Amino acid sequence: MNKKEKTISQSFMKGTIVLTASIFVVKVLGILFRIFVTGMIGATGAAYFTVAYEIYNPLFALATAGLPIAISRMVSENMAMGKYKNVRLIHKVSIPIFLTTGSIGFLLMILGAIFIPKLPFINVPGAIYSVLALAPTILFACLMSIYRGYHQGLRDTVPTAISEIIEASCKFFVGYAISYSVIKFGMNEYLSKGTVFGVFCESKEMAKGVIMPYASAGAIVGISLGAFMGFLYLLICHKKRGDGISNNDLANSPDPAEKKVLMKKLISTAVPIGIGAIIMNVAGLIDTTLILNRIQNIMNTNPQALLNCYGVKIANEMLSSKDGVHGFLLGCYSFTLPIMMLIPAITQVFGVVSLPAVTSSYTKNNKLELKHSIESVIKMTTLVTIPAGIGISLLGPSLLSILYPHKVTEVNIASNIIPFLGIATILTATSTPLCSMLQAVGRVDLPVKIISLGLAIKIIVNYLLVGIPEINIQGAGIGTIVGYLFILVVSMYFLIRETKIVPNFNVTVLKPLLAGIVCGLSAFILNSFLLNIFTRIVSIIFAVFFAIIVYFFTLFLLKAVTVSDIKSLPKGESILKILNKCIKFIK
Repeated sequence: MNKKEKTISQSFMKGTIVLTASIFVVKVLGILFRIFVTGMIGATGAAYFTVAYEIYNPLFALATAGLPIAISRMVSENMAMGKYKNVRLIHKVSIPIFLTTGSIGFLLMILGAIFIPKLPFINVPGAIYSVLALAPTILFACLMSIYRGYHQGLRDTVPTAISEIIEASCKFFVGYAISYSVIKFGMNEYLSKGTVFGVFCESKEMAKGVIMPYASAGAIVGISLGAFMGFLYLLICHKKRGDGISNNDLANSPDPAEKKVLMKKLISTAVPIGIGAIIMNVAGLIDTTLILNRIQNIMNTNPQALLNCYGVKIANEMLSSKDGVHGFLLGCYSFTLPIMMLIPAITQVFGVVSLPAVTSSYTKNNKLELKHSIESVIKMTTLVTIPAGIGISLLGPSLLSILYPHKVTEVNIASNIIPFLGIATILTATSTPLCSMLQAVGRVDLPVKIISLGLAIKIIVNYLLVGIPEINIQGAGIGTIVGYLFILVVSMYFLIRETKIVPNFNVTVLKPLLAGIVCGLSAFILNSFLLNIFTRIVSIIFAVFFAIIVYFFTLFLLKAVTVSDIKSLPKGESILKILNKCIKFIK
């Protein structure tokens, strides 16, 4: 590895490590938040969460319209050419755009809260309060995007990382506290007066049904407050730290382009990316709507066939759900999401961090740098996604039992879904950085087309499979596998075609796959053996740690991780010395 390659690799790795560390903290807090809150509000309350986010996601995508990525790409491109005045102007013109779109998104969310949950093909009216509580998040998230996209284009990942931790901390601590307080207050009123918020309740189950819409909304208030605090930090940070562009840089920079020219380019770059994000999130809303509708249809035409899949005890609990069997099953599906969220979030970081490096190499037409950047991203991605996805598929049911010990019914149903979603996670998380690299080389239109076709396939498969009583909600996992397999394969094909670079698949895919299979099987076998001796949580902790050790040794045996890879890490030389000492000790 020459000096220039090493510098690029270290820059990529440093940014990746900073953001990945923050994402790990953020997602751990997010997982704990979902686990604790879902544990309190149950499957029906979790359905309110899901409906609220399915309305929020397309509106947020519409409000941002791909602008953060467009800002990052344009800033990186102009920095590579020394056009520092353009960089400053890009930041300036983005502010009014985000203020406008964020405000419109906020208003649309409020309108959506009034009408969408009550629609007959969704029919989850209790979600209205959660949607209203989530509405301010759009405005503050848009304002955060101004600074996150700008600093990521400058390869400064620290502001993004810290703001995400602040946001997640508020969500966890404030959201959980409010939700807990609502439940506590409501149940105390029921026990003393027989009413909840003035509504007479005949039973404890009915009281819980009245409380849960407000408890879910209370948790989401923490999310909106977290978004506000994250924006406030970014604003103060930008004012104090600046962007690293000196007066000397500005003096030697060519004159900036006209505002209209930069704004036009910003919008033209953002629109295709934004359309892709909008399509992706609208597809999620359509998908959720169709899943709810298909399960309602089964309950109207052949309910016994569906209920027979879950046994008498589970079937009775499903039927007693306030928002019906369809809401209960969607809530069970939501139980798997905390486990699934972490891996795509990490690989999304790889895409964000790689975008400036790939754009810079592509702009300078440096094929060697470009090949190294692309292979680094693919390799980093597969090293994380493959063992994690296989592990989730094999150990997922045990993990669910540990996370939700008091939700036996929901866990029994979710355990049938999570093996499919574990495999889907590999495909979903791996396709995200590939689409980011296509955007980085100037083909911002391709991810839109590829994702649209992939999600259409997913929706069709889901519609067909969920409508079969014996498969029902499990069909959603199978549809995700099929749709994202298409996105992954086609994205890779076009990345190769556009860059004229064929990555070394032996090192970047095949070796991590073999090591991941060995890792997953070792964890599954050891966990199955230890369950006869220890409790479930002790067994799975031992199994995971053992599998991690096996995975790293397998990677070294297969030479999937090389000395140069380790040296490219921050403090790589020190890490290498420690590893050499460990190897000598083992010998």
